[in-house]
Amino acid sequence: MKILNADQIRALDKSTIQNEPIAPINLMERAALAFVDWFVDRFPNTTSTKIFCGLGNNGGDGLAIARLLLERDYPIDVYVVRYAPRESDDFMHNHRRLKLVIERIHYVELTEDIPAIRHNEVVIDAILGSGLSRPAEGIIKDTIGAINRAPATVVSVDIASGLYTDQPNSLADAIIEPDYTITFQLPKLAFVMPKNGRYVGEWHLVDIRLHKRYIDHAPTPYYYTQPKDARLLLHKRERFSNKGSFGHALLLAGSYGKIGAAVLSARACLRSGVGLLTVHAPSCGYTTLQTAVPEAMCRPDSNERMLTGHSEVDTPPPADYSTVGIGPGIGKAPETLAMLRDLLPTLTKPMVVDADALNLLSENRELLDKLPKYSILTPHPKEFERLTQTWKDDYQKLELLRNFAKKYKVVVVLKGAYSAVATPDGDIHFNSTGNPGLSTGGTGDVLTGVLTALLAQGYDPIEAAVLGVFFHGLAGDRAAEQRGPIGMTASDVVDALRWE
Repeated sequence: MKILNADQIRALDKSTIQNEPIAPINLMERAALAFVDWFVDRFPNTTSTKIFCGLGNNGGDGLAIARLLLERDYPIDVYVVRYAPRESDDFMHNHRRLKLVIERIHYVELTEDIPAIRHNEVVIDAILGSGLSRPAEGIIKDTIGAINRAPATVVSVDIASGLYTDQPNSLADAIIEPDYTITFQLPKLAFVMPKNGRYVGEWHLVDIRLHKRYIDHAPTPYYYTQPKDARLLLHKRERFSNKGSFGHALLLAGSYGKIGAAVLSARACLRSGVGLLTVHAPSCGYTTLQTAVPEAMCRPDSNERMLTGHSEVDTPPPADYSTVGIGPGIGKAPETLAMLRDLLPTLTKPMVVDADALNLLSENRELLDKLPKYSILTPHPKEFERLTQTWKDDYQKLELLRNFAKKYKVVVVLKGAYSAVATPDGDIHFNSTGNPGLSTGGTGDVLTGVLTALLAQGYDPIEAAVLGVFFHGLAGDRAAEQRGPIGMTASDVVDALRWE
């Protein structure tokens, strides 16, 4: 699913109006009805509701929503925030229609006009929409502050008032802090920015049948991975396939005290469909791995405590495997750095790089140029900062992410809520699965195993990253259902992996 910018959203509305064709006021009615359908499923018609409307088209949506809720016997109070001398035409049309069915519309021009809001009420925010170009000021700012201080449930129409669609807000900006945002047709880029979490709440898409051809042809580097998108990428397994059909992965993981990272990554790799797996780990982890992951072959390093790349076991060189995953728990010993220096020039196929392998790259940047093209790197934000630089806001971080992926011709998974998969082509795919329960030690090791398995099976690296991140997050969601997000562990995520 595409994520469009504010100008494209306006153009999409116009394209729908021209090509369906449909009158602007009828398109507004369609949007209002979609919002109301969501609202009535969530809140009973005994819910006291205050609707705050601006003077533009977002306010027009709010007036139409008020009328439709009144038809469903909701107790509604409507407040129009008068912040400018003129209203939009569609606002005025819905204003006239609403006045036919409501006893009174309240007008907010001064601070004392802002009503008291009780804890058992719902506030619908339809003050400012996605076309915002400057910070909220004056009576709008005062109204936003009053709503944010109130104990009520707040639902924003399309986007929270005061929040920019695709550029950073300043810390001083007045922005609604909703419990829910009900947005039309496509997500906004602002919704997936970490600093905007309090200004988005739980967001939901409602379909208002905007012009599909425009959406299909609109250029954008930003995408949002939905379940149907991910499942289309899954490879079907042939009936007469065998373990040789699904690749042989080499996983370099673990050090003294961190053999658990190797175990988690290996188990996840096996749960993600790899045909064969060999784990190269320090010899101190040999017994643990053979016991905890009997399905994997173990290649013990000649060093007891760390990875040096040397082993007394006769196995193929790393370049002969379908793919290589490296990083979970390996530490940053000089001997391990020497192993990485020797390894990278020998590899031609995409690999997976995580954890301490990323930290070694950030401290030895000349090695970045030696990465096989289309390798998958999986940093968390701090690791990515070490690889690049400190950013001033989330939007600059996205540009750093895009530029890094393009410069080194790699796929970068920037982990977090809505994990972002950046491609060498400059695109970014935001993930739709996962929950705060994944913020626990070991879940990154699990993701490394998942991605290594997918590369070994022959998935395209970009598709492997998008698919792996999606199903890793989905496993996290299943684990949270069983254990709760506070009590779940990385092992629970491995156990919850399902590829269907």
